[in-house]
Amino acid sequence: MFIFLIISFIFAIISLLLPRIFGHKKEEPEKNVPYECSILPFGDARVRYDVQYYLFALLFVLFDVEIVLLFPWALIFKNFANPIFILIEGIIFIMILLVGLIYAWKRGALTWRA
Repeated sequence: MFIFLIISFIFAIISLLLPRIFGHKKEEPEKNVPYECSILPFGDARVRYDVQYYLFALLFVLFDVEIVLLFPWALIFKNFANPIFILIEGIIFIMILLVGLIYAWKRGALTWRA
């Protein structure tokens, strides 16, 4: 175990040092210009976005992950010794999600204002 720790530490050090030793040293102004799809940038890159956008995206990811967690539960539902207990746990899980969804809906997190 100790040998693996030493080897990984040496590998990390070598991986950090090799680009500094063999990398290009000459700075070019074209290299530092940000671009996307060969279009030169215009305007300010620090545009402020509404928090609503991030909240909407976070809620989408949250509910998406929660729904993904329901698939394995549904697939092995019949294999449990006490399926009623598992069904009640699933209903409680969905109710907690429903309460969160209603709360977000009432707070206006799901209304998209362009």
